[in-house]
Amino acid sequence: MDVQGPSNALFGRLPMILDLHYDNPWIMVALSMVVIGGIGVVGLLTYFKKWGWLWNDWLTTVDHKKIGIMYIIVGLVLLFRGFFEAAMIRTHQAMAVGPDSPGFLGAVHGYLTPFHISEIFTVHGTIMILLAVTPILVGFMNLIVPIQIGARDMAYPFLNAVGLWLTTVAAALCMVSLFVGSFSHAGWVGLTPLTQLDYSPGVGVDYWIWIIQIAAIGSTVGAVNLIATILKMRAPGMTMMRMPIFSWTTLATNIIGLTSFPLLTVALFLLTLDRYIGTHFFTADGGGNFMMYTNLFWLWGHPEVYFVVLPAFGFLSEIIPTFSEKALFNHTSMIVATMGIAGVSWLVWLHHFFIMGAGPQVNTFFSIATMLVGIPTGVKVFNWAFTMYKGRIRLEAPMLWALAAVLMLIGGGMTGMMLAVPAINYVSHNSVFVVAHFHNMFLIIAFAIFGAVTFWWPKAFGFYLDDRLGRIFFWLFWAGSVFVFVPMYALGFLGMTRRLDYIAHPTWWPLLAMEVVGIALYVASVAAFLLQMYVSIRDRKQNAVRTSDAWETSRSLEWLTPCPPPFYNFAATPVVHSNDEWAWRREHGMTTLRAEKYNDVHMPKNSMVPVVLAVFTMALGFAGVWRIEWLFVASIIGITGTLIFRMFQKDIDYNIPAAEVEAMENRTLEQMDTQAQENVHQTGEIADGPVRDGQAQQA
Repeated sequence: MDVQGPSNALFGRLPMILDLHYDNPWIMVALSMVVIGGIGVVGLLTYFKKWGWLWNDWLTTVDHKKIGIMYIIVGLVLLFRGFFEAAMIRTHQAMAVGPDSPGFLGAVHGYLTPFHISEIFTVHGTIMILLAVTPILVGFMNLIVPIQIGARDMAYPFLNAVGLWLTTVAAALCMVSLFVGSFSHAGWVGLTPLTQLDYSPGVGVDYWIWIIQIAAIGSTVGAVNLIATILKMRAPGMTMMRMPIFSWTTLATNIIGLTSFPLLTVALFLLTLDRYIGTHFFTADGGGNFMMYTNLFWLWGHPEVYFVVLPAFGFLSEIIPTFSEKALFNHTSMIVATMGIAGVSWLVWLHHFFIMGAGPQVNTFFSIATMLVGIPTGVKVFNWAFTMYKGRIRLEAPMLWALAAVLMLIGGGMTGMMLAVPAINYVSHNSVFVVAHFHNMFLIIAFAIFGAVTFWWPKAFGFYLDDRLGRIFFWLFWAGSVFVFVPMYALGFLGMTRRLDYIAHPTWWPLLAMEVVGIALYVASVAAFLLQMYVSIRDRKQNAVRTSDAWETSRSLEWLTPCPPPFYNFAATPVVHSNDEWAWRREHGMTTLRAEKYNDVHMPKNSMVPVVLAVFTMALGFAGVWRIEWLFVASIIGITGTLIFRMFQKDIDYNIPAAEVEAMENRTLEQMDTQAQENVHQTGEIADGPVRDGQAQQA
């Protein structure tokens, strides 16, 4: 199909970038930071001769723990980019109030042009949901679930690495779009007909399509792997009803992912056909129906909300019992509530467009279905509350994050019930009240994520995060959340609509200024978090974990392994007796990590194939965006050839003899004992950490 702008057989639409003027200081600052940062990383790796370590230990690994950590790193990097785009939106709006507000950098008001702010809105939503929150949550699933169910690895370790690298490719394409071309201005949901070629002749929508398609494929293969792992890899005695709640939320989440992401793939494939070969699935003037796209998108989009919120509920269900020093109240009802939320999530998508005129019967059905979600969610809130009731609550940093998440859930849930009423939705639809509501829900996830980072960091790395800086980070983040989103709720009541690049009502300025104060607090919280990372890594020897249970009152099976766990997780497959296996062993005096008998351990070998697939997939996506046909075909051939090569590989695993396993275990346990004894002799107590007394007794 003919496209606007220059195009040729060799470079496709790439000659278009010659017409782009890179005079935007924001883009140039970002490009400079990326270039300087990249040169710095390459220089450090070269200076310390770490290229072999990076390739062998990380890039080609199939170890689920390292893959999980890399997922989390990718997600955090994109999370910070998405946050700074949000900061640009809010600061711009505070500057663009009233007809007398000045303009900068080519903008009539504020400092962002209408097209640029539309791009930022789109990329912010795309990043936060698909490239930040989702990879972080999938990373924790990879890191924790296999150990939590007593497995040595995922069911399909190679496929696990493929899922990681497909997600990384999507993230890389998103970063490339910032500097080479532009991004979509049609909103993160892809508002039709803005996504059609006539209305978006550039490559922004193409970037958006290919990024989401590649990320969706990565999420789908990851869902297959996690479901198979949970159903088939559990340790003896780990019945389904004994599984920890985080493993249950992971199962529910990935059932949603496996069944919903193909819907998104289909919707975007049809949209791709409209843009690339001139079909009319979603073009009203050609016989199509753009509401069909909206239905297909939200058929995926609303289950996706629970795809990201259910793991957060799982985090809370692990943290709250640990720091209440009690078993989770009514484990069975939490399982039922989890699966109930997953089921009802499929019945609520139409509440995103109550105003489309579907009729009172349809709106009533989806209104009731939306309200039904509140029942299993309420069960979870009451169970957490009853878990804390008469418990010995310790307000450690992970618990602070968990309690804040529960408070956010109560507020977000109540506003969600308001929006479930069609009459209220008619009035508030497309207002920033809705924006405040769904950010409220995503803040539940953010608080739970940072609680999980603090909670499982000692398990993953063997040392604690700095507690004082962690608390500063928490309080700044909490204050920022209040100052940004409470005014936003108020602005929604006052009638402010979403996606505005100019604010016509000067009376709204005080509330917008409060949001800027909140953004400043958020920026300070990011600085505190980065400082916490630096200080914690610098002082890792003083903050080392001396036992397998970093918090002394942890309850699930992952705390039966050393901190950090060995690459094979368990020297001997554990036998499970309870749904709180580690707590059960602690109560029965069975906390030794030494196995009675060691057997050979079967493990997968590292593979460079996922990295090679990622290179070809990156080329495929870039060629698809810029319509470089020869590169597109070459990439498909490369992907196919790499997969065929993998099919004929036979040397993909190895055995570790029992004697070697025993020797490695003895070295690990002796090192833990020596560290604990040395620390007691030097200081009389365990070095700075959240739990000192109990560790000193155990040492």
